[in-house]
Amino acid sequence: MTIKILPARLANQIAAGEVVERPASVVKELVENSLDSGATRIDVDIEKGGAKLIRVRDNGKGIVKDELSLALSRHATSKIHTLDDLEAIMSLGFRGEALASISSVSRLTLTSRPATQEKAWSAYSEGREMQVKLQPTAHPIGTTVEVLDLFFNTPARRKFLRTEKTEFTHIDELLKRIALSRFEVTINLKHNGKMIKQYRSAQTQAQEEKRIAAVCGSTFVRHMLNIKLEHNGLKLHGWVTTPEGARQQSDLQYCYVNGRMMRDKLINHAIRQSYENSLRPEQFATYVLFIELDPHQVDVNVHPAKHEVRFHQARLVHDFIYQALSDALAQSAHIEKPPVNVSAFHTESEPQRQADRFVCETVNEAIERIPAYPGQIDYEKKSSFDGKPNQIRETRQTNEWHSRDRQVAKSSGKERFGEPAPNKQQVEAYAQLLNTPVESSFCQTVELNDTKHHENIGLPPIQEKSVETLGKAICVIHGQYVLMADKQGARLVSLVQAEHIRISGQLAVDERELKTQPLLIPLSLSLNERQMEAAKAHMSILTRFGIDIKLRNAASLIVMGVPQPLRQQNLQQLLPDLLSYAASLPEQEQGMYLAQFSTWLTNQITQTKSDYTLSEAIHIIAEIEQLWQGGLPLDDRTFVCPVDFSATIAAMNL
Repeated sequence: MTIKILPARLANQIAAGEVVERPASVVKELVENSLDSGATRIDVDIEKGGAKLIRVRDNGKGIVKDELSLALSRHATSKIHTLDDLEAIMSLGFRGEALASISSVSRLTLTSRPATQEKAWSAYSEGREMQVKLQPTAHPIGTTVEVLDLFFNTPARRKFLRTEKTEFTHIDELLKRIALSRFEVTINLKHNGKMIKQYRSAQTQAQEEKRIAAVCGSTFVRHMLNIKLEHNGLKLHGWVTTPEGARQQSDLQYCYVNGRMMRDKLINHAIRQSYENSLRPEQFATYVLFIELDPHQVDVNVHPAKHEVRFHQARLVHDFIYQALSDALAQSAHIEKPPVNVSAFHTESEPQRQADRFVCETVNEAIERIPAYPGQIDYEKKSSFDGKPNQIRETRQTNEWHSRDRQVAKSSGKERFGEPAPNKQQVEAYAQLLNTPVESSFCQTVELNDTKHHENIGLPPIQEKSVETLGKAICVIHGQYVLMADKQGARLVSLVQAEHIRISGQLAVDERELKTQPLLIPLSLSLNERQMEAAKAHMSILTRFGIDIKLRNAASLIVMGVPQPLRQQNLQQLLPDLLSYAASLPEQEQGMYLAQFSTWLTNQITQTKSDYTLSEAIHIIAEIEQLWQGGLPLDDRTFVCPVDFSATIAAMNL
């Protein structure tokens, strides 16, 4: 085979394969050029998802007439000139391939007017011919790039475009990322002549938060923490959310290095590691983070689409990000939430003395009646004394609180905290009270469940308090209980029972039908005669539970969809078992069937853990409060038990 130099137009089309993947790729290159030109306003017009028209107009510096034709040539750029420039890139674009590549697969018109010219000029280029035509035109100061009929001369590429809606969604997501990187720039997006998004320039913190809410949603803003840290030339700032703001998908993860959008593996790993102990495996952190460092310390030219970078001191960057986020998340437990109705993660505004009282109060006789009294067995096995009555081995929760106390003391942003961390004496007292058995070497023997003995030592009669609300989560005890409190008092909640209540609430069908979620691949089940009869007899009930089935023949059926609580279950085993259970039930009213089906499914699919984190506990409590809307079984002592610390405090003071 003969070796030849590729023709210019063919080389441009090959280059276009790297630069122009889809319409969103064109928008990215053009908008980044506008930002590099110093634009403060960018208008993006899209038609037919970008396949018909992409128009990007800005108010930047513009291009002089003599350079318009040159701008459409390969490797033509004003952003770098020497090797030193390549080693310290601060602009978003630098290769000089974008306009040439785009014009090789479309009909492109470049119109521009700098402030030094009285009139504007436009350059027109169409497809493979690449012949640029110049003509005068009317245009304000700035530049407009109009891309018509993308891939009109490359049918193979055009047929791989997705639907108009899908392609526009990619463009919309791209502009969200850019809007978060440049708060000072106004960005408008139109589709088919209709204004879709308007990101107004943000100059104040309130305006920045408004733009963040427009992109990431109000939930992100409600749970976000402001991060600002600088060390050794590295600067990290932006926003992350507490574990309560986590999502089931990674669609709210925005990271920028020196203003450039990134999906870098090293950065993602550091962020994931910082959330390791506070998120479940199926949860994803949400954040908007900006990393700034000396451009000589980062190489942005390692990926064709510039999505990844290479750091010269990768380990330093990784540990810097990890430490910054870990410290912020550890301190976030003390951040004051806005006053809302009392719930798992909100508390009413009160004086600090009331918040401190929750921490320093002790365990009463109600906790003694809870199965597997938290800390008592472990205390008998593990606690040790060396003759000093107040030295008790600290629990895991104590260590966490000591750590948080140290971190809060080091923090410079004290104004962000509504409640300071408990001091060392408070923590030690709390740990002692949680671990104190009925008999100890420093406390008089008191049988707290014996009312007569309680009265004999001069204490008032025991009166169990009723529970009206759950309150705010304080800490997890013994891995399966969460201590909660508000101004009415404290209470202990069983997370195992809470899990059961959560599933029961998700499967409640008294006044509604569960929403069916279609299976990606319908499931075919072979059943025996008894199970098929049950399926036919209870078809309406199964429908109310969101289980969509179609009878296939006398011995099999097809499952088309199930409700969300059953999505992750082994349906090949669960549904035949459900039908066998249904076949064993006697004939009765439909309401009875509904209750029995709900109870059976709840018992089958409820999964519990032996060790919950505080984040998981808050998530569970918040969900059951939302599901039950004030209907939680607060009188069920296997679920929640009130804690009146006064008896134990009195016994200790005797």
